[in-house]
Amino acid sequence: MASTLPSPNLAFRLLRGQRSPGEFAAAVRRAAREIGETVACDARYIGRVEAGEIRCPNYAYERVFLHMFPGRTLTDLGFAAREAVRGRGPRPVPPAPSVPLFVSCTKESDVLRRAFMTGGSATVAAASLGLGPALASLGGDGRRVAHRVGEAEATAVEEAVRQIRLLDDRHGADGLYRRAAQPLRTAYALLDADAVRQSTTDRLHAGAGELAISVGWLAHDSGRFDDARSHYAEALATARVSGDPALEAHAFCNTAFLARDAGRPREAVRAAQAGQRAARHLGSARLLTLLTLREAGGWAGLGDRTGCEEALGRAHTLFGRGPCDADPEWMSFFGDAELEALEAQCWSALGDWPRAARHARRAAALQDPHFARNVALYTSELADDLARAGEPDDAASAGQRVLDLLDEVQSSRVQTMLAGTARVLLPHRRSPDVAEFLTRHAASAPTPA
Repeated sequence: MASTLPSPNLAFRLLRGQRSPGEFAAAVRRAAREIGETVACDARYIGRVEAGEIRCPNYAYERVFLHMFPGRTLTDLGFAAREAVRGRGPRPVPPAPSVPLFVSCTKESDVLRRAFMTGGSATVAAASLGLGPALASLGGDGRRVAHRVGEAEATAVEEAVRQIRLLDDRHGADGLYRRAAQPLRTAYALLDADAVRQSTTDRLHAGAGELAISVGWLAHDSGRFDDARSHYAEALATARVSGDPALEAHAFCNTAFLARDAGRPREAVRAAQAGQRAARHLGSARLLTLLTLREAGGWAGLGDRTGCEEALGRAHTLFGRGPCDADPEWMSFFGDAELEALEAQCWSALGDWPRAARHARRAAALQDPHFARNVALYTSELADDLARAGEPDDAASAGQRVLDLLDEVQSSRVQTMLAGTARVLLPHRRSPDVAEFLTRHAASAPTPA
């Protein structure tokens, strides 16, 4: 069996030169301050990079490293492409299998994969999502495994998580949900098989749970709330069975988010608080920040301004502690932009539209363009907040920017928000800017099935 040890990052080691890991870490922190970033870099982090344990840095570190070494890419610095590592973390991730979860046995599927990876539509992306050889042995229904499972199967499940998250970041959920359900069924069938060793069983539990959350999110974002609730509950049960607090915290985080969206704010508060208890000893202030923001959203949904403000205060304190090595890789989306967006949602739920709009504007401006779905989401939130704050022309302008993204992003959440904005703007349709937005929105509305 091939070794799963990471390969040393020799390129990065050469860049350190004669400086000690501690000295180089100090240089990284200074460079971060120069561009307004905060990174918790120390000698241990540098050692993990050089050992190959960190295959790709988070976005904060990426900006710092590219600032330190202008003209170089992440690949030049010895890192893997982000597409290869958009997965669970912070557990070491072994190399991907030679044939990824995208079906690649024919020339046709290779063409589909390239079309997607270079910016094709979500429909092409969904068509590309299939099972690789490591999982194909289960057959089409994913009900049984005829052999003992090992590293290849565990790696294939982890790869499925990475690919689904990457597709969602770029394209939204609507074109992906049905296709993603098959790898999930396969992953849970693997749990019933006889694993080669306990470490493989642990990886399969963690991978299946994360895959359930990812598929649940696709259902959540595409408006299938009952399906999402089932998938999140499945992930939570997997976490409890395997004694995995990181997976449990993630499942509660998404459950709280879903409860808020489904109009169950008290459940959102309780789930977020349960997630904080699970995450208490994981060492990630960023994870606790997100869970506290979920709690704040629940309090806002209950109309409890005092509870919301108290939770927001705790969230900002936690966020100020900065990122660290213990932050889960699935949180690569979480930074200043998401912090602003979640606070905007709180003020919106409390009916403070101008304040919500200020935070939503910051969120849209700060968001990394890689997360196209989030750019569309934050901008649609801005449009709605502006419309309700009595700024129809600015709202229409923001709505137009969202429409520009809808060829790339398919998200029922975004479409529902934009439809609500259009209804609020109808009384202002004599404004040329509003009229143009309403006309274009009506032309772009999905045709009922």
